[in-house]
Amino acid sequence: MAQVSKDILIGELIAIDNGVIPILLQAGMHCIGCPASQGESIEEAAMVHGIDPDELLVEINTYLADKN
Repeated sequence: MAQVSKDILIGELIAIDNGVIPILLQAGMHCIGCPASQGESIEEAAMVHGIDPDELLVEINTYLADKN
């Protein structure tokens, strides 16, 4: 799978692989089930939660790459 970028919507990311949910929860994004979060990009959600989006993407992309 190609790497995901900061502009991917959380809803799209979860649809690609719901195994990212624990990563998002561990990062402090506990509102994964909130309807509004589904339309937020990773970058937007990270900013709201005070998370470095680049660090989060490294973790997500590492997880996705390891699955292949």
